Amino acid sequence: MPSLTVENYVKTIYQITSAQTGGPATTGQIAAALGVAPGTVTSMLKTLDAARLATHRPYEGVALTRAGKVLALRMIRRHRLIELFLLRTLDMTWDEVHDEAEHMEHAVSDLLIDRIDAFLGRPEVDPHGDPIPRADARSLAPAEDGATRSLAECGAGTTFRLTRVLDQSSEFLRYLTQCGLTLGTVGAVERNPDGAGLMRIRLGDHGFALAIEAADKLVVAEA
Repeated sequence: MPSLTVENYVKTIYQITSAQTGGPATTGQIAAALGVAPGTVTSMLKTLDAARLATHRPYEGVALTRAGKVLALRMIRRHRLIELFLLRTLDMTWDEVHDEAEHMEHAVSDLLIDRIDAFLGRPEVDPHGDPIPRADARSLAPAEDGATRSLAECGAGTTFRLTRVLDQSSEFLRYLTQCGLTLGTVGAVERNPDGAGLMRIRLGDHGFALAIEAADKLVVAEA
């Protein structure tokens, strides 16, 4: 059975390579994501290569093998289903569930995860809009119908629905909550840009300025 450290590494590598459309992950990227020294990463990459979970080429980067991707998707499936379970059943907020899921994902069995999946009605996305891998841990749930783009790209007059949040730090999620921007929220762009790196958003009768940098981290669909 893979160790907790191995599980964290393959999950992190998968997330980095997916974000950059398949390019290899560098030692520096992995070290920054996990908060460890580059030397520590280099040692673990050799271990992953020996276990045939990843292919590591010095000075080029690392990519997961098919077995590594399956393990990564299995861990991502656990994490995202646990997050949704905690939010729906224990009334935790979307800025609280990540850290709890990080601990729990290594301890639960696949059987329990499958039961949670069935209990939640086979959901396709987690509390932040990220797709949940299928039960075979080989693919993500299908993307939602309808064109999606960042809120920062939307012009004045666009009516949008928030479908995904890319920055899932607790501070950013709490900020969105204070603005009234939660998953599924429908709003409209009044002005973009609105000067000083801001855009103007309206949610019902509530209008406010939102930093374009923050809006770029929000994925929306036309409403």
